[in-house]
Amino acid sequence: MSIKEVIRETATIRFAGDSGDGMQLTGSQFTNTTALAGNDLSTLPDFPAEIRAPAGTVAGVSGFQIHFGSRAIHSPGDMCDVLIVMNAAALKANIKYLKPGGVIIANIDGFGKKDLNLAKYGPEADPLGEVGTQGYTVIPVDVTKLTRESLKDSGLTVKDIDRSKNMFVLGIVYWLYNRDLEPTRNFLRTKFAKKPEVAEANITALEDGLKFAMATEVFTERYALAPAKIEPGKYRNITGNEATVIGITAAASKSGLPVFLGSYPITPASDILHGLSRMKHFNVMTYQAEDEIAAIGSAIGAAFGGSLGITSSSGPGIALKTEAIALATIYELPLVIINVQRAGPSTGMPTKTEQSDLLQAVYGRAGECPVVVVAPQSPADCFASIYEACKIATQFMIPVMFLSDGYIANGAEPWRYPSAADLDDIPVQFARSRETDDEAFKPYTRNENLARPWAIPGTKGLEHRIGGIEKQHETGNISYDPDNHHFMTHMRENKRNKVADILPLIQMEEGEATGDLLVVGWGGTFGSIKQAVYECRQEGLNVSQIHLRHLAPFPRNLGEILGNFKKVLVPEINNGQLIRLLRDQYFVDAQGYNRVRGVPFSVDELKAAFREALESL
Repeated sequence: MSIKEVIRETATIRFAGDSGDGMQLTGSQFTNTTALAGNDLSTLPDFPAEIRAPAGTVAGVSGFQIHFGSRAIHSPGDMCDVLIVMNAAALKANIKYLKPGGVIIANIDGFGKKDLNLAKYGPEADPLGEVGTQGYTVIPVDVTKLTRESLKDSGLTVKDIDRSKNMFVLGIVYWLYNRDLEPTRNFLRTKFAKKPEVAEANITALEDGLKFAMATEVFTERYALAPAKIEPGKYRNITGNEATVIGITAAASKSGLPVFLGSYPITPASDILHGLSRMKHFNVMTYQAEDEIAAIGSAIGAAFGGSLGITSSSGPGIALKTEAIALATIYELPLVIINVQRAGPSTGMPTKTEQSDLLQAVYGRAGECPVVVVAPQSPADCFASIYEACKIATQFMIPVMFLSDGYIANGAEPWRYPSAADLDDIPVQFARSRETDDEAFKPYTRNENLARPWAIPGTKGLEHRIGGIEKQHETGNISYDPDNHHFMTHMRENKRNKVADILPLIQMEEGEATGDLLVVGWGGTFGSIKQAVYECRQEGLNVSQIHLRHLAPFPRNLGEILGNFKKVLVPEINNGQLIRLLRDQYFVDAQGYNRVRGVPFSVDELKAAFREALESL
């Protein structure tokens, strides 16, 4: 039988199996190989919150989706073309993500009676047969048996051999999409350098999976995707947390400041702590504190001592840090607070994404406590956004909240290496020492940015009071004067708002600067909104898009842009938070599109929302 070679512009595949089946590793290897092939891509890891959920259950299913192609890719895809399932639970949890007429590659060893029971199918159920009658193409493969046959002479135990099943499956998918095996061979030899027999066994399984797909002709089609046309340069595949780590390290280098991260592990922010702990040779110090309050307290102390103080957490941890954030605000010290948002409240769904901490970031502290809020729009954008956050914090002597989210943090896309020369300078000037006959040091005098001097303790003549009690203007003395408190409250607010003077004006992401419908987004909704707006415009609809990185303060021209459209729609993965800020500040009659499901928006649902908004004009 001849196999049809099909040229495609884009493709979406989803790996799914038990959390012990190595689906995240499998998806990551397919991603890296695809990036090296020159395709643009976007990924969505989807794993359970439990460290080890019961094997074979729907709760224990781990998934990884990748959308890749020969054109610009902005989202991980709504529905997949190919779904790889390692057991019955994986099929049950993920069949809803497969396109009509899509392909299912199924490990039939994971569909025995025990597996069916664990997945809550009936004992006599035939889920693969059932989906086969619904227009899907089912490719049954006894992956367990074939992997054991492939590695029968490897000398490994059956348990170790079964751990190579994911590589056999990966080999099949590599053949299906014309991927090169060599990057994964190199990865395996590096990963298992101390266990070369394990490395070679995995490589054998990978190669035999490809040979199986080639020799058995279980597929009638094979797919090819040309490299994407992207700006020339050196690229790497990067996750949001990885980009955040590199951005902080770059800020340390450009500012000449030592970096101190005080952190406490929490999903999905922990990788930032792990990543920065490997940057010691770039003058980066990390401290894993005993709790969230100690973590931010140590970062504030580091900032007081002349370091770039950083703390990282997620929403529940940020709640514990709020009093200390207020302390840094009244100290007027540079501090970067990283919040990698997740689904709440409380523990909520810790491995799922959400945008529900925006009002917490802007308002969630006792007293009038203004901080700057910056939000990246994609994994690669985390580099530029965190770098900017570090620059603002030092330039204005103010805490800056960096609002990432679980989708951005764990998702991946190609990132073009910047040149160090192209990065903005981060000039830092400490208060100078003073002689006996100099005027007394006044720690709360202001420069053109309304920033007070950064006075390093131990510097001659810079003795001053520090603490959480209100300070007198200029002298920094403790003050309970009502008029002074009113003045200092507005001074801190004005300083935060003055950041807008250095922010770039908003540029249209898609469409014209005036028209019928403006879609306003922030954070990780960027890719889905951009693709949906683009497709709507291709259909002739009058839709435009802007996406906000700066949420407090807003860019100077935001109000003007909002006023140029008949209707404003704000999609958010929350119950409507940015829309409240926009209505409050600009009196705009904006409408919200809100879904709080722990997953990114799909392109199709956004297009439907845009059409509905236009129809109501």
